[in-house]
Amino acid sequence: MFDKQTLEILTKEVIEYLPKLALALITLVIGLYLIKLFIKFVGRLMTARKVDESLKPFFRTLISIVLKVLLLISVMGMIGIEMTSFIALLGAVGISIGMALSGSLQHFAGGVLLLIYKPFSKGDFIEAQGHKGTVRELRIFNTVLNTLDNKIVFIPNGPLSTGTIVNYTLEKQRRIDTVFSISYTSDIDKAKEVLLGIFSSNEKILKDPVPVLGVISLAASSVNIETRVWVKTDDIVEAGFYLNEEVKKQFDLNGISIPFPQMDVNLRKTDDKSAI
Repeated sequence: MFDKQTLEILTKEVIEYLPKLALALITLVIGLYLIKLFIKFVGRLMTARKVDESLKPFFRTLISIVLKVLLLISVMGMIGIEMTSFIALLGAVGISIGMALSGSLQHFAGGVLLLIYKPFSKGDFIEAQGHKGTVRELRIFNTVLNTLDNKIVFIPNGPLSTGTIVNYTLEKQRRIDTVFSISYTSDIDKAKEVLLGIFSSNEKILKDPVPVLGVISLAASSVNIETRVWVKTDDIVEAGFYLNEEVKKQFDLNGISIPFPQMDVNLRKTDDKSAI
């Protein structure tokens, strides 16, 4: 099928090309093995540095992709592929993909910003983008929240990184501000004494900082007393329930009335038939 001269040329090219191909394949295999070892080392290093569990998969995936792309480019250069044109083509393809996936890249960049500044960690209870929940996982493009009613919410990292984030878990102590209303006929000093007794009787309400209370306003039908107490962050829900229930019970026992909206309707009798 081929003449002798052509066979000699092909044989020469194959003999010259085979060592390059073999070296490239060896480099590829060894490179993939070394990348695997390096990723394991990075995982152990992140564990030693106590990096948040939700961030570990993100870092491992990102480093693995970057190293494998660099290895592939090196191997292709070893077998004689002109990399200048390839890199230019890769750049053009990258620009096209970037324009097509601009939204996804925005979420990726948002994820990177969240990793750098760390406004929250896995297990924190946050409020963001109209949702409240416990951070379950921080992914490359979105953050997963588990809401109080056990729903899973996926929030894109782009708007999450540029919007307002309220972290309820970051501080170890929280303050509960509550307003309790009493009638104008009730004794203000007695009401304050009852409230202070409630604060001192519950161990979940901290003694330092000291609870604060006082009359905040004289409303149309009530005297409003605002209370400010400090609790541990983990106890805030239970302490809030306790305060509302115990205040009602103690006010009733001590004759302190809690007013509620009322309306007086006066009927006037008239003999004027034109008024009917």
